[in-house]
Order: sequence, then structure tokens, then C-alpha cells
Amino acid sequence: MDVWQIIVLAIMAEAIWETLKLVWQKDKFHPDVLGSLLIGIILALSTGLNLFEMVGLPIVNPYLGQIFTGILASRGANFVHDLVKIAQGMRIRVNSNHS
Repeated sequence: MDVWQIIVLAIMAEAIWETLKLVWQKDKFHPDVLGSLLIGIILALSTGLNLFEMVGLPIVNPYLGQIFTGILASRGANFVHDLVKIAQGMRIRVNSNHS
């Protein structure tokens, strides 16, 4: 595993956790957030979309990658776009430093 992969994995892990925390905030359940999560996960599983593979971090169990992708997708297009941009930028930066 390359350094960039560890950094991107850490970014993804934090993004997933922060997304899950939105379901329960300020001692209150947020059904809209849960609905968005479920729709994102169902869509990712239905399409086989796996963001981790797209950024060069294959997960051994593809269903986990799809579930995590759905969680991230539930945050919306801008969030995912920014996340992918960060991941690709880290990959390019670290690879150019090792060349």
C-alpha cells in the first residue's frame, strides 16, 4: 500500500463516519438523513458502483465498497466530487514526489 492510499483511506473513513453521525445529532433522530443514506446505499448496490475501486483502493468484499460508496453518495454530488478530487490530487502529488 502506498502512502497516498493510506491518506485517502483515512479521508474516506472520516467522511463515512461523519456522514453516519448526521443520523443522530443534538439528541435528535433525523429521518431525512437516514432516508438519504438508505437511498444512496440501495443505488450503489443496485448499480455496483464502488468509489474505492475508482480511486485505486480495491476492497476485498465488493459489497462493502458499494455500501461505503452509497453512504458517501448520500451526502450529494458536490461532496462526492470534492472527495474524489482530493483523492486524485493526493495520488498525483505522492506519486510525483516518489518519481
